[in-house]
Amino acid sequence: MPRPTGTPTWIDVGSNNAESSRAFYRELFGWVFEDQGEQFGHYELVSQDGDVIAGFMDVAGMSMPDGTPIPDRWDVFLAVEDMAARLDLALAHGATVLSSSVTMPGLGAFAIIEDPTGAIVGLWESHGFEGYTFSGSPGTPVWFELMTSNFDVSVAFYRDVFEFEIVAMPAETESAGVRYVTNGEGMKACAGICEASAFLPAGTPSHWRLYFEIEATEPTLARVRELGGQVLDGPMDSPFGRCTTVADPAGSVFQLNAGSEAAR
Repeated sequence: MPRPTGTPTWIDVGSNNAESSRAFYRELFGWVFEDQGEQFGHYELVSQDGDVIAGFMDVAGMSMPDGTPIPDRWDVFLAVEDMAARLDLALAHGATVLSSSVTMPGLGAFAIIEDPTGAIVGLWESHGFEGYTFSGSPGTPVWFELMTSNFDVSVAFYRDVFEFEIVAMPAETESAGVRYVTNGEGMKACAGICEASAFLPAGTPSHWRLYFEIEATEPTLARVRELGGQVLDGPMDSPFGRCTTVADPAGSVFQLNAGSEAAR
């Protein structure tokens, strides 16, 4: 069954140092990488315990439309039911198309846009492949959120273009002066939008970030460092888990969440 429009349904990472990136994630999470062959540009599917959870691409030597090298970066893709219609809607609401729709035969079609606040996000239209398998187990994606420099514009954009059901977080969970909404309520929530202008470093654009579940924070962070990654921020306690911002050896940033260490 297709996932509802606006649901984060796929993630992938591009690396300019594919060998070190594969080794990092293989050792940290136990991921398995499978090259999809020349037909798919040697795009790799990442699985864990038999479940497909992400994509991986060696982007060394590749360029963005403006000619700059493709950066090392994790991307989040939102489900859409009609790619052409959603791209038109996104353009009408101030987005820029960075990569027009590309079809992967038998799987689906994807495109990449920049939203009006500068955040890059993908669109995925399923032609049989719905995206990652959600299990909640360690080493798999469990949450997705937009860190925005313009909260009101972001909320309106994702509501109007991707049909986000905007639900404000309870006041007691908000930090002073920071607003946070989810797409959906309670256990049905699938993504968040965070007002981050107060704490993002100057010049940092809005961006999507994703969280991978882990069993325990300290041993995982030690392993991140051993494998050549970096701990950038945290750990930070929350009612949903202990969260840390890290980067892989190539510089792609992501979040770790230890749900078992949630603040009570």
